[in-house]
Amino acid sequence: MVTLAVIGAGLRGTGYARLAREGGFAEVVAVAEPDQDRRADFAAEHGIPAERVFADWRDLLAGERLADAVIVATQDRLHLQPAVRAAELGYHILLEKPMAPTEEDAAAIAEAADRNGVILAVCHVLRYAPYTTKLKELLDEGRIGQIMNIQHLEQVGWWHQAHSFVRGNWRNEAESAPMLLAKACHDLDWLVHIKGEVPERVSSFGKLVHFTKESKPAGAADRCLDCSIEPTCPYSARRLYMDGLADPARHVWPLGAITRDFTEEGVLAALREGPYGRCVYACDNDVVDSQVVIMEFADGTSATCTVTAFGALEHRKTRIFGTRGSIECDGETLRVHDFLTDEVSVIDALAGADASAASGHGGGDGALMRAFLAAVRDNNPALVSTNAQASLATHRVVWAAEQARHTRTVVSIGKAPHHA
Repeated sequence: MVTLAVIGAGLRGTGYARLAREGGFAEVVAVAEPDQDRRADFAAEHGIPAERVFADWRDLLAGERLADAVIVATQDRLHLQPAVRAAELGYHILLEKPMAPTEEDAAAIAEAADRNGVILAVCHVLRYAPYTTKLKELLDEGRIGQIMNIQHLEQVGWWHQAHSFVRGNWRNEAESAPMLLAKACHDLDWLVHIKGEVPERVSSFGKLVHFTKESKPAGAADRCLDCSIEPTCPYSARRLYMDGLADPARHVWPLGAITRDFTEEGVLAALREGPYGRCVYACDNDVVDSQVVIMEFADGTSATCTVTAFGALEHRKTRIFGTRGSIECDGETLRVHDFLTDEVSVIDALAGADASAASGHGGGDGALMRAFLAAVRDNNPALVSTNAQASLATHRVVWAAEQARHTRTVVSIGKAPHHA
């Protein structure tokens, strides 16, 4: 059985480790996590002995390897050093997305993995979902002919935006990463996978429009608990988190991000004192709340990706237009229109009802873990499609889009290698 160490026991690290253990694919034997309570809970869940429980990743990676592979699920800006050190020690690596906030750091991680001959899989989980597998099969068999255009929509969710990207850890580019990298590098990677190549040219438009001090309603307070108009605000922290108390599934996320005391008193204390109780119009956020990316491929075809806060948290929605047909995708079913017969067939992609990270991205998280652990077990890097170089290529699309957005230009990526 594959043995696993985990660096970062937050939502993602904990989730991946649990999938590995519950699936019988791996044994979790070591953890590094700075938060004392999370560290203790994680160690207890997996029965990790005290000598293999660390507050600092440097201590876990200080000596000889403790496991076959390591999950690196720290905050975005803290990936570089543990990933490079783990590669140098010979650990195979499952790296949470994004690889790193800059191309220089991501390239250094990829180089370290290649130089040390270790398997590195980036957690672009959408590629591994059953829904994607079925869609890719249809496209590869030529069901709709040549792909001419793709329209893709990522609805972040109004309350998810407020939680993660206005009040939360990913609200500020300097502290985390641009919204497109932190949230939607998934989507651009997925589009490249579906199309089968990276684009040659990219443009992008987007900015922070709504969640600003200028949009703050008259009479609104800086904290929801003190606000007279809170009952009429869709972004009320009181409503979001207090309503979550009645749903144990929401204790993991989003409530788990703000407190460990899942009582009315505990949640109110967190909202009174912590960042998640702030008015969405009185935070230090600067990431965009809507963005559009436009891509042109070497064959002259195109794709667009729209990321917006202003919708329900749902599966991504995609329309793919081909020369012999089209496919409309809602994350759960595929509606295939055949131009020859003018018939529409509906295919259940078995994705599951919930698109969020808390529920495993429609089966993508579990499929990724199975693929990565099989690759480690069999020493077969081909079993993972999101390897270091493939993921670096799609991250470069994100950075090109951000350059285009800031400079208001069309950015050439160069000769685009085919990449499925």
